[in-house]
Amino acid sequence: MWSFREWRKRRTLARHPVDPQMWERVRQRLPILDGLSAEEDRYLLDSCVLFLQAKHLTALEGVELDDESRLFLAAQAQLPLLALGDLNWYQGFHEIILYGDDFISPQRHRDASGIEHEWDGEHSGEAWSQGPVILAWPGVLTSGGWEAYNLVIHELAHKLDMLNGDANGLPPLHPDMRVSDWASAMQSAYDDLNRQLDANPDAETAIDPYAAENPAEFFAVISEYFFSAPDLLAEAYPAVYGQLKAFYRQDPLARLTALQRDNPVYQAQHDA
Repeated sequence: MWSFREWRKRRTLARHPVDPQMWERVRQRLPILDGLSAEEDRYLLDSCVLFLQAKHLTALEGVELDDESRLFLAAQAQLPLLALGDLNWYQGFHEIILYGDDFISPQRHRDASGIEHEWDGEHSGEAWSQGPVILAWPGVLTSGGWEAYNLVIHELAHKLDMLNGDANGLPPLHPDMRVSDWASAMQSAYDDLNRQLDANPDAETAIDPYAAENPAEFFAVISEYFFSAPDLLAEAYPAVYGQLKAFYRQDPLARLTALQRDNPVYQAQHDA
């Protein structure tokens, strides 16, 4: 059956071919893509092309944005959606603004007593409901390894969270998932992290203490870890890893484990 959507998709891909050597260079810069199958790799590349045609990247002073850099960002943005089908998961925004460095952002918070606090905070990324995603380019460039950090995934996880309204740590779950299971796993881990930090604000926690800020930041941080340090997340909070595995429909830990078993480069790193 003919589909206008599929026809437009094929036309876009035909009009914007990607140099295979450029894609290989991008892949070399993004270890978190290691272990993808050939089919997943092709799907990811097509998704990157469609993403770059749908979203406008605005490079501010200090950001050099060429075709390879655009593809480098897009690959990180599309990895979380790899197994989620063609639904418009990144709806509600059309622009990604790239700063040359961390930026100052006005912040506002009303505490439990009703007093409103305002201050200027230095950020490397922000995601606004029905607004753009803002990223500091140095943070984008240092993302992509198995190092428990990915600015792109973090901020776009907020956009997934916002699909249900305000960011609250609960993205729209699949029909085969239960909100009660999600809430139990997330709340238990969130409370555990906060208990550790209440006892010792300088504690060496298993995941970034920033996750304890609020449930929205918790979801964004654990999404980073799910794709960039799945072994750390699964060891610290296996129930959380299981819920993210069900939500993203991927198993980065299995990919990393297979690489450490079969790939000589990963074997050497794992044994070091």
